[in-house]
Amino acid sequence: MKICIYGAGSIGCYLGGRLVAAGYDIDFIVRPKIQQELQTYGLTVSDYTGLKQNIAANQLQMTIDPNAVTHADIILVCVKSASTEQVAFELKDILKKKTIIISFQNGLSNVGILKQILTEHTILEGMVPFNVAALGNGIFHQGTDGVLYVKSHAQLDEFVRAFKKAKLEIQLEQDMQAVQWAKLLLNLNNSINALSQLPLKQELSILEYRQCLALAQLETLNLLKIARIKPAKLTPLPAQFIPKILKLPNPIFKIISKKMLAIDPLARSSMADDLMAGRKTEIDWINGEVVYLARQLNLTAPINQKLIELVKQAESQPKVWSGSKLKAQLAQIVI
Repeated sequence: MKICIYGAGSIGCYLGGRLVAAGYDIDFIVRPKIQQELQTYGLTVSDYTGLKQNIAANQLQMTIDPNAVTHADIILVCVKSASTEQVAFELKDILKKKTIIISFQNGLSNVGILKQILTEHTILEGMVPFNVAALGNGIFHQGTDGVLYVKSHAQLDEFVRAFKKAKLEIQLEQDMQAVQWAKLLLNLNNSINALSQLPLKQELSILEYRQCLALAQLETLNLLKIARIKPAKLTPLPAQFIPKILKLPNPIFKIISKKMLAIDPLARSSMADDLMAGRKTEIDWINGEVVYLARQLNLTAPINQKLIELVKQAESQPKVWSGSKLKAQLAQIVI
């Protein structure tokens, strides 16, 4: 089985690195900047449990040429959502028809885009539940836990075995829409974390930020109920109970949510990393999915729309929001 990582950023480098460390032959399609970094430092993958695996630069098969995917059996698309259409067109004329493509990207619309363009290929939804931080010098660190999900398919047995050998748990799921919405409900915190510019653990320890997340989740849960979409249960508590937990006073929240706070102290959301680096965020593929669902239902999602506006303002004019000021902004909408 030949696996190719298309878009070796934080997620791509981490998943690919774990597979290489387990003995698998992986091709990485990378940007020149990442290629230079990995050629200089090699690739190191680590996680919150203390795992650390070092892969020398000469063990990595990297290229900036998309044609390297020609012989791939499975391609993991890990690019930012804004690049999905471009990647699909790059792949269209060079792939084998039997190649399976798995989208390990944020949001819910990427697989639809890939299917519209790559009409003769098998495109499957994937979901990465954990946070991966790029720490520089070729180091990619998993800061939270979680099980990988991929849409069920008859030809994935060897793929699942590869991840099992790499000690990454992966689960095949038929209803990926439910899984993706459950993940997106959790990812609504990405915008709040980005605006706070705090590590995830510190941000979630502050009641006002959690209250902002609860407002965004409650708005989304209401829309999902109207759309008759039931999110999967990815956490010990069902999705509809999480806003209530988020709004608890700090001492009680700390006791009840030990698993939720089992986060590496330095972990941040990818959206926070993008803002700090001056890159465009994926806000349109996270909170934007909620606004899109509302439009489909002839409704609005003002809380999530406001978070989109604030993040886009921060993209061009950086600003750190305190929990109290952000809550005040959102509370005006609720009133």
